[in-house]
Amino acid sequence: MTTAVSIGRGLPAEREAGWIYNRKWDLAFISLSVILVPLPYLIWLLMKDVFMVESDAGRQAVNLLIAGLIGGPHMYATFTRTALDNDFREQYAGFVRSSIIIPLVVIVLALTNLTLLLTIFFFWASIHVLHQIVFVVEAYNQKANRAARSTLSPLSRAIDYAVVLTSLYPLAAYRVAITQDFSIGPNHLNDIIPSFFEQPWVVYAAGGAFGVSLLAFIVKSAMEVRRGTAHVPKIIFISFTAAASFIVPSLGNLDTAFQGMNVWHSFQYLALTWYINRLRADRGSLRRTPFVERISADGKARVYYGFNLALTFGAVVIIGIVFAILHFVVGGKWAEASYALETSYYIGVLSFLWIHYYHDHFLFTQADAVLP
Repeated sequence: MTTAVSIGRGLPAEREAGWIYNRKWDLAFISLSVILVPLPYLIWLLMKDVFMVESDAGRQAVNLLIAGLIGGPHMYATFTRTALDNDFREQYAGFVRSSIIIPLVVIVLALTNLTLLLTIFFFWASIHVLHQIVFVVEAYNQKANRAARSTLSPLSRAIDYAVVLTSLYPLAAYRVAITQDFSIGPNHLNDIIPSFFEQPWVVYAAGGAFGVSLLAFIVKSAMEVRRGTAHVPKIIFISFTAAASFIVPSLGNLDTAFQGMNVWHSFQYLALTWYINRLRADRGSLRRTPFVERISADGKARVYYGFNLALTFGAVVIIGIVFAILHFVVGGKWAEASYALETSYYIGVLSFLWIHYYHDHFLFTQADAVLP
């Protein structure tokens, strides 16, 4: 068994205490990759203001670009740890089989109430993104404990979790309760959000929770620095995460704005999943799943990405088939090509995306997966 793992090309193979892998890898793939967050919005603005592409067409183009290049591959990467893993399928057979319920729910909602589907999607997506952030925070805690750098109290953990879990909602709550312009594309979600939540108290509650959490995090971090127990990699990650999560809901086109968080989240996820599979292969845990073991080998990161990219293009075929059925066979409101395309897109994408969420709520409880 090797004592080091080489991730990609041109990166040192030595692990560093306290970091998930090492300083360069963590900064490149986990923290400083926050620079990806504004890219979808900037591309949309460029298309709209410079190339004069119609706003909604540009939004859909950005969505398809991101789904094809990184959102889709990150989604299918999950299955290399679940559905494609022989050991996992046998040990959690009922869990895997229950996943079939999800696409059935997606199809019914897409055909009957697309706005409700997107409302559920937004809130589940936000929970999923935050759950991954908690997973990364806990992975850093595991690495810190392994390095014997500090012993975290329950209060310290609670403060770390609180600041990331509350950062997304203050401005989102303002959009829901005050301006009431919370829309994903053409779907105005305020139409189905209960009026109980369209009140100023929601903004005060969300803002107060984040403000208290942020202040506690700053004070805690300052005390840890003074004592010499600060876990710098984790502080960097939480700081960037809280800043990005807080700012993104303030942008005008929320669909494209949240795609920025999706890009960062997906980029992190692909790197983490490949790394975890590499560790599993080193431990011999993939011997009964030789295909995943091969594409997770040293120097095979591009092959791993290519496999997940191929599955993504398979979903494009499904979307095309659904579009043809809705537009040419079913007709009615789907006779409008743009509406049929959007419905088909959400059926094809969310069916697999929600299974990915479902599986990850289990996988994200296993932060020790990053330990060699």
